[in-house]
Order: sequence, then C-alpha cells, then structure tokens
Amino acid sequence: MGTNSAYKLCSLVFLVVFLGCSELIQCSVTYDRKAIMINGQRRILFSGSIHYPRSTPDMWEDLIQKAKDGGIDVIETYVFWNVHEPTPGNYHFEGRYDIVRFMKTIQRAGLYAHLRIGPYVCAEWNFGGFPVWLKYVPGISFRTDNEPFKRAMQGFTEKIVGLMKAENLFESQGGPIILSQIENEYGVQSKLFGAAGYNYMTWAANMAIQTGTGVPWVMCKEDDAPDPVINTCNGFYCDSFAPNKPYKPTIWTEAWSGWFSEFGGTIHQRPVQDLAFAVAKFIQKGGSFINYYMFHGGTNFGRSAGGPFITTSYDYDAPIDEYGLIRQPKYGHLKELHRSIKMCERALVSVDPIVTQLGTYQQVHVYSTESGDCAAFLANYDTKSAARVLFNNMHYNLPPWSISILPDCRNVVFNTAKVGVQTSQMEMLPTNGIFSWESYNEDISSLDDSSTFTTAGLLEQINVTRDASDYLWYMTSVDIGSSESFLHEGELPTLIIQSTGHAVHIFINGQLSGSAFGTRENRRFTYTGKVNLRPGTNRIALLSVAVGLPNVGGHYESWNTGILGPVALHGLDQGKWDLSWQKWTYQVEYS
Repeated sequence: MGTNSAYKLCSLVFLVVFLGCSELIQCSVTYDRKAIMINGQRRILFSGSIHYPRSTPDMWEDLIQKAKDGGIDVIETYVFWNVHEPTPGNYHFEGRYDIVRFMKTIQRAGLYAHLRIGPYVCAEWNFGGFPVWLKYVPGISFRTDNEPFKRAMQGFTEKIVGLMKAENLFESQGGPIILSQIENEYGVQSKLFGAAGYNYMTWAANMAIQTGTGVPWVMCKEDDAPDPVINTCNGFYCDSFAPNKPYKPTIWTEAWSGWFSEFGGTIHQRPVQDLAFAVAKFIQKGGSFINYYMFHGGTNFGRSAGGPFITTSYDYDAPIDEYGLIRQPKYGHLKELHRSIKMCERALVSVDPIVTQLGTYQQVHVYSTESGDCAAFLANYDTKSAARVLFNNMHYNLPPWSISILPDCRNVVFNTAKVGVQTSQMEMLPTNGIFSWESYNEDISSLDDSSTFTTAGLLEQINVTRDASDYLWYMTSVDIGSSESFLHEGELPTLIIQSTGHAVHIFINGQLSGSAFGTRENRRFTYTGKVNLRPGTNRIALLSVAVGLPNVGGHYESWNTGILGPVALHGLDQGKWDLSWQKWTYQVEYS
C-alpha cells in the first residue's frame, strides 16, 4: 500500500474510533513530498530540542514559552530509558523524569511535540540512554538482530507508547505529539553489521509502526528506512540531503546550534549567522521541518553525562542557555529568521523552486504560485566577498556567505548575515557569602570492611559497581624487605598501571602519590610514577574513576572500564614485580 493511502486509511480509522473529534480534519497527521501535513495542511515547522531530564520541572513552562516566543512550533525530546527503568520492570516517571507532565506543558503552550523514543539516544548521555542492567541480560548484543535485545527494546518502546496513549498525547488523540522516532543515527552501524544490521533496522521500523500511534515515524541518519518511516538528516548543514523516496518530506532532525563540551576541551560556539544561513539554505531547497539541537541544552545532572568525559554543562551554545536565560543575538536573530520564512510559507509548501544562477557564487530560488504568491531566496555562497546581483530588475547587495529572504519577491525582510539584535553577555556575580562551603579529608584507612571483598586478580569496574557509583577501590599490599637497595640509596621504585579508563588516583599507605586519566578519544591510559615504599607491609590503594559511560560506538556494551592491568612495580632488587594476579580487595565508593 502506498504511503499516502496508508495514512488516509489510518485517518479514517481515527474518525471512527475517536468520537470526540467532530470531523476528520481535526485528528490527522500525514505527509507528502512537500511537508508534514497537520489536519490536511502542509506546514513549515521549526522545532527545538529541550530534554526534560536536563532541566527541572519548575523550568519547563518558562523554557517552552520562550521557545514559542522565539518562533518554535514543535518541542523535541529524547526518551531516556535508563532513568525510566533503573531496574528491570521497575519504572520511574516522577520529578525531572515526569515525561507526561512535560508533554502536557507543551500542549498547554499550544505547541506540538516530537517524541524520539529511540530507545538508543546517544545524546552524550550515560550509556547512550540504555540502563546498565541491559548489558547483563543473557545472550544480549546491542542494536543488532538479537532476540534478547529486541525483546527488551520492544518492551520499553511499547511501555512509552502505551503511557502516551493512556494520556491521549498523540495528535491522533487530540494531543501534541505529531512525530515519533525509532532508533537513532543507525545508518553507519547498520552497514558495519551487514545483514544483521539491516534486519534489525527493518524490524525496529515495523515494530514501531505496529504500535499504532497514528502519527508518522522517522529514523534519523538511516538511508534505508523502510516505508512509511521517513529518513531524516542530522548535521551542521543538511541542504544536500534528500529523503530516500520522492513522496517523503525533507526533514532535518538535528540542526546543531553548537556542540557539546568535554573535560579539557574547548567551549564550542556556532555563530548565529552561519546557523541562520544553514537553515535558510535548507528551506530554499525544499526542506520543511527543522529541529534545533539544542534549543535549550541544560545540565547533565548527577551522573547522567556520558562520553566519557562529557561535562556537566550541556549548554550547547543554544538560543536558551544552560540556566534558562535567552542568549543574544542567537535567539533574536533566529526568531527573525523564523518570522521571515513563515511569511513565505504558502509559496514554499505549494510549488517547487525555479533556480537561476545570478553569478559565479550567487543563486536565486523562486517559489511562485498560480494564485500570485511569490517568495525568493537570494544566496551568495562566496565565503569572503560581498556581491551585488540583479533580480527582477532590481539590484540587491549580498554579504559573504548569506541568504536574503524576499517574501514578495521584491523586498528583503531578512539577511542571514545581518544581525540586528543586541548581544547579551552573562556575568557571574559573587554571592556575598550567602552560601557556606565545607571541605574535609577522608581517611581511606578507615574504609568499612563490611562492604569489601577480596579475590585474585583485577576485575572490570562496571561488572563490580553495576554503575551504582563512578568509583571503585582496588586495594592490595606489598611487603618490602629492609635490605632493598632503594631504602639505602638510589631511586625509588616505579609503579606502572595500565587502565582501560577513565581516571585513577594512587594512594600509598594512605597518602596521595599520583593521578592519571585518559581522554574521550583515548579512554585507555598508563600511569607511571615513583612510589615511596617503606620497610614492611605497604598498602597500595587505587581509586578508579568512571567519567561517564560510553554513549556511542559499535557494541560499546562490551567495552571495559577500570584497571585490568598489568599493574607492576619496577626498580626492586628482584626486578619487575607484577601485582596483577595477586589478591586484591574491592570496595565500591559512594561518597
């Protein structure tokens, strides 16, 4: 069955089932090659990502209203499996995880919602949104044609869809949700997995469709998305993207407003002129749905940051900053962009553009309808030089790397490079002693022995902590004879530790002796340092630190964390002393 006829049939079913709708047009979300159609009307839609766990419920109404005031039509969010099902079958939908309240806040604001269920989300979120218990399901292999994984994924997907349906939150029920997403950026992974990847992707799409939400489903960065699922684009620029079938709309699910931050890295910023240019270029070529990732980035509270080494701040240089404050000129310039494009909406969704070259690096896209609507986009792709072009017997000046928008094909109402909004700069001020801070030193020799266990050899960290904590003590002891040469002259022994990630603090007899850490690109690292050992028994305590579990990569559920060795002492009279297989005592550190 063709896509359009399939969705018409769905709409007819909704007319029968949902008797509260007085007429069919109130209950349908469909699509054609030009746009998403809400109640039969093609729409140019601007969407903004606001992730409910990355802000507090008290912030939601204000954030959503600011997004609306900035010209946003749709609020997009992922659904974060690990916070909703922390242990198998036990669900949590309260506080920052109250997704129903978040959806209803969107609805009260008069906006639509795009629910990206995943349930793999990536999102620089701990373990990509998967609960850590999932990796211990017998026989499981993530995101491939694997029955244990598919069972768990389907169970959670149906749980979320059922929750939304119970609260009448899909547009087909009169709610705000007009789109849903299954899986996330799977295209590259699918090709690496071959037939198993393709089979899994096809299964996921069909499973999602069978949940019967009554709204279209999308798959981002998945060129093989089967009908009727819409494949979509993520990136800094998506003007070269086209859906895999001519009857699907062109959707940009992640227009990156900035970038995430990692410990030790730079703070990334994206000039609003470039972001506006990218959006205008996407629209002029026939795009009809743009989601800013992020519109408000927020905060990775608690231990939610992934990576590893993703910072607590998820500000993302978004139009609304981490604290919920408007960032100018980004917010205001985009607001004017949205207003200008909406002035062209009728022409944009009605016809295809006529493209004319106006110079070596200059073009015009003209949308002209039989009813008299006309909109034009004058583009200068030269990154260094301004241009003066002739269009409709009028001259127009175009700054470098810019697009001018003419809703009547004559008058410029907006140019992507010309910012008319005043810049705002946030300043942190001292609190004048309102808050008092305390610090203390922990005596590691007083660790509670009741929570320790001892075994031979080095253990993988997450297998021990089950991600209940980022910290795991690895403790052992070495006996040093009084005749050791280094005690009388010469250099101190050297301790060498090989870790699979992500950081370690070394304590010798209760005193900090050194620290080392990896990076997001290279989690593994080697610590090498002199150690001050004394005659008799010496206690070596290694505090291994996980700085967020991986959120992206092939079968990252199999990646190791912690100290797997070798751990060895060098420079003793006996030469190398490999400590890797002697007895180690372990304790999960919760403080």
